[in-house]
Amino acid sequence: MNRLKYSFCICFLLTAIGTAQTKTITLEAIWDGVFRTEGIDVLHSMANGEQYSVLNFDRISRSTSIDIYDYKTLQKTETLVSSRNLKNMSYFSDYTFSDDEQKLILATNVKSIYRHSKKGEYYLYKVKEKSLSLIFERDIQEPTFSPDGNKVAFVFENNLYIKDLNTAIITQVTYDGEKNKIINGVTDWVYEEEFSFVRAFDWNTESNKIAFIKFDETLVPEFSMDVFGETLYPTQEVFKYPKAGEANALVSLHVYDLETENTTEVEVGKKYQDHYIPRIKWTHDPHILSAQYINRHQNILDLWLVNTETNVSHVALVETDKAYVEVTDNLTFLKDNSFIWTSEKDGYNHIYHYDKQGKLIRQVTKGKWEVTDFYGYDEKNQTIFYQSVENGSINRDVYAIKINGRHKTRLTKQDGTNQAEFSSNFAYFINTFSNATTPPEYTLNNAATGSVLKRISGNDALLRRLSEYQISEKEFGTLHVNGHDLNMWIMKPADFDPSKKYPLFMTQYSGPGSQSVSNSWNNTNDYWYQHLAQQGYIVACVDGRGTGYKGAEFKKATYLNLVKYETIDQIAAAKALGERSYVNADAIGIWGWSFGGHMATNCLLKGNDVFKMAIAVAPVTSWRFYDTIYTERYMRTPQENPKGYDDNSPLEYPELLKGNYLLLHGSADDNVHVQHTMRMVEALIQADKQFDWGIYPDKNHGIYGGNTRLHLYKKMTNFIKKNL
Repeated sequence: MNRLKYSFCICFLLTAIGTAQTKTITLEAIWDGVFRTEGIDVLHSMANGEQYSVLNFDRISRSTSIDIYDYKTLQKTETLVSSRNLKNMSYFSDYTFSDDEQKLILATNVKSIYRHSKKGEYYLYKVKEKSLSLIFERDIQEPTFSPDGNKVAFVFENNLYIKDLNTAIITQVTYDGEKNKIINGVTDWVYEEEFSFVRAFDWNTESNKIAFIKFDETLVPEFSMDVFGETLYPTQEVFKYPKAGEANALVSLHVYDLETENTTEVEVGKKYQDHYIPRIKWTHDPHILSAQYINRHQNILDLWLVNTETNVSHVALVETDKAYVEVTDNLTFLKDNSFIWTSEKDGYNHIYHYDKQGKLIRQVTKGKWEVTDFYGYDEKNQTIFYQSVENGSINRDVYAIKINGRHKTRLTKQDGTNQAEFSSNFAYFINTFSNATTPPEYTLNNAATGSVLKRISGNDALLRRLSEYQISEKEFGTLHVNGHDLNMWIMKPADFDPSKKYPLFMTQYSGPGSQSVSNSWNNTNDYWYQHLAQQGYIVACVDGRGTGYKGAEFKKATYLNLVKYETIDQIAAAKALGERSYVNADAIGIWGWSFGGHMATNCLLKGNDVFKMAIAVAPVTSWRFYDTIYTERYMRTPQENPKGYDDNSPLEYPELLKGNYLLLHGSADDNVHVQHTMRMVEALIQADKQFDWGIYPDKNHGIYGGNTRLHLYKKMTNFIKKNL
C-alpha cells in the first residue's frame, strides 16, 4: 500500500444535518440495536436476468415473504409466496430455488449446531400450484435440489437421503451413519470450522449421480463439555475434536448412481498417507467430477478430475507452497470445461485460466495487489468480474476484465468497501458500498460500465440518529515498525486536546490473513470504541505481520511461529504510539478475542514494560489444544515443531505478568475450549500472580444470548476504567 493517509470524519455529515451532538453512546444503546444497519436479505438473481428476489420480514404481521423486484425499475412486481398464506408455516427464514425456479425449499425452525451447520424443518413449495409439503418428518440438514428440480438430497442423522419430488419416494443412500463415528454427506466439526463448508455432497448436471464425502471419525479423540442448564443434574456434550498432532477423520469420496442404485468409492492415482478433501465439484460433463486433495501439512494441493464412468482420474493442477496453500471456493468451470482458478503462486492472489486438462492458458490478473473475491464469468462477453484491493489494501473495489487479461475496468468509483451481487446474465449488479463515514448503501449498477442506475436504499435514518451523538473521527494511516508500513486507524476523543496526554487502548485480532483495519462502516465494537473515546481514551488498531491483503510474503511471515512476530509488532506499535506527545506511555492497554485474546495475553506478558493492562476473551493459550487443520496449516504438528508451539504459549511464562489482566471465556465454547482458560488460570495461580477472570455458563465462542453481551462489555469497560 502507498504511504497515503486516509482521514474520514463523520462530523461533516452530522453538521450538515444541523443537530447538536449532545448524546453519548451508551453500552445499553449499542446492544439494544440503536445503531443497527438495514440491509437486503437473501438476495437471489432470477434466471431471466431482469429480476431479483428478496426475503422480506413484515414486523406488523410477523410474517416473511419472497418478493420479486425488477432490476430496471426497482419496483416490486409480485410476492411469490408469503407465510401469511401458508397454513403450516408461520414464518420461514431462508429459501432456495430450483434451477427452473418453479419450486422452492423453505426453511423454518432452524437450529444451529456449530458455527455454520444447522438443522431444521424444510418444506417444498410449488410456485404454480401454490402448494406446500414437508420434505421429511424430522429435522434435516442441507436439503439441495437436483439440477432438474425433480429431487432433493439431504442428510438425516449422518446418512444421505434422496427424495423424488414427483413420487414422494425417499431413498436412503447410506446406512452406516452414526454419531461420533461415521458421517455421510456433511462435514465433521473440524472441516466445518476450518474449511468453511457443511454440505459434503454435490449433484452432477444430469441429476443422475451424486458425489459425497464420508468421514470415519472412529479414531478421532473425543472432547466433552459440561452443559449446566437449569435442571438438577448437568448434561454433557461429547463430540470428536482432533487437536494438533492427533488423529483426523479418515475421509473417502463416493459416487451414488441413481439409475443403478450403486455406490462406488472414487480412487485417485496418488493419495497422501494423511490427507484432506476440502472441496468437490462436478464439471459440466456429467461424468467428470473434480476433487481437491491436500496433504496434512497443507502445502501441496492436487486438483483431480475423475471420470466416474471409468473411475480413471488424472491430476489437472498442483499447487505447492513453502508454507501453506489456501483453499478457496473460486474454482469455476466454463462451458468448455476449461476452468478459472485463483492462486498466490506469484506472491499475490490472482486469477488464472486453465484448459480442461489443466494446462495454463494465461494468468488473467497481475500486480502487487490481491484479488479478494471472484464473482463470475460472463460467457457472452468473455468477461470476468471480481473484487480486489488494487485501490489500497484497506479498500475493496469491483472490477471487470476480459478473460484474455485485457481491458480491465474499475466498475466502482467510491473509495471504501464495495461488494457486488450480479444478475444471472451479468447485465447488472447490486453494489453494497460503505466506508468509515457512510453506512451501507445499495445501488443498482450497469455491469458494463459500473455506472449507478438507481439508488435502492441506504441508512439515512441511522445517520440522522447518529447526528444526535458525539462521534469521534476514525483516522486511517500507516505506522512504520520493524521494517514494515503497517495499516492503522486511530480514534481520539471528540474534544481532543493535543496538549494533553491520553491513555491508549489498542484493539486487534492479528490472525493469519485477517484484516481489522478496513475502510468500511462501523461494526458493533466500533461503537464500543466510540464509547471509550467519549470516556477520554484514545483507541488504536494496527494490522501487523501475518494479516492479509498485502501479499503472501507478509501474510506467511509468521509460519511455524504463530503469535511471535504478531506480538513483536504490537509491542513495537504500542511503543511508537507511546512516543506521540498526546499519548500517556504509562497507560497503554490492549484487548482481543480468540486469536486476538492470545495476542493480548502475550503482549501483556512479553511486553510487560509497555502494556499496563490487557483483556483476553476466549483466548487460545496453547496451540497444542487447538484443532489439526487450522493449527498445523500454520505450525505443522507439535511433534515436528515443539519449540514453535511452546515458545509462544503464555502457559510457559506466566511469571512475566506485571500488569492487570482480565480473562473471560464461555464454558460451552466448542471452538476454543474453556480448557485454554483453565490452564492459564492454573499457570497464573502457581506463579502466584493476581488477575481477574470470569466464566459465562453454557455460552459458546461468541458469548451471547439474552443479557450476556451487555454484561460482558460492561465488565470489560469497568476493568478498563479501573486500570487504565
